[in-house]
Amino acid sequence: MTAETFTRGAETSAPILPTLAERWSPRSFVATEAIDETALTAALEAARWAPSAANSQPARFIVARRGSAAFDTIASSLMGFNSVWAGSAAALIVGVAEVADAEGKPRRWAEYDLGQALAHLSVQAHHDGLHVHQMGGFDAAAVSAAFGLAENLVPVTVTALGTLDTADALPDETLRARETAPRARLPLSELLLVNE
Repeated sequence: MTAETFTRGAETSAPILPTLAERWSPRSFVATEAIDETALTAALEAARWAPSAANSQPARFIVARRGSAAFDTIASSLMGFNSVWAGSAAALIVGVAEVADAEGKPRRWAEYDLGQALAHLSVQAHHDGLHVHQMGGFDAAAVSAAFGLAENLVPVTVTALGTLDTADALPDETLRARETAPRARLPLSELLLVNE
């Protein structure tokens, strides 16, 4: 099984766009391959065009390519298993929410809007042949301090991007098992609180 032939398409209960059905979050990235700059720019552009409350556009990003000081700073903030595998990604992106505007007025939906931007980024990246894995396990305070973020800029997530590698490239049996485990989601009926 090679990375090129290994797919993890979802078994959906209704037809959805192939890019959405095929998108998944691997942990194994080709550690020697640089990020495709055209695909990275397209992913960031997709994030830029995501919807946001009152078009406030509160999503901000710290983009770091493997080999840069910024990448090392972000990688050193990762916790648990994330610190084991994410260093092989071609790029790490910190998703930052601007939780208050320049006048200090709270942006109540900033984190939601950042989530939409990252969802758009992940779909565009997958469409263009990159794989994406979003992580919450990182030291947000350390990232804020390292990059001198203002108080109204809150790091919410770190996203690894790169070219898919085989599960065998992962350094740990637990990670290899997670990489190839069947995909599962709750049934749609369990998500619908009301469906009249």
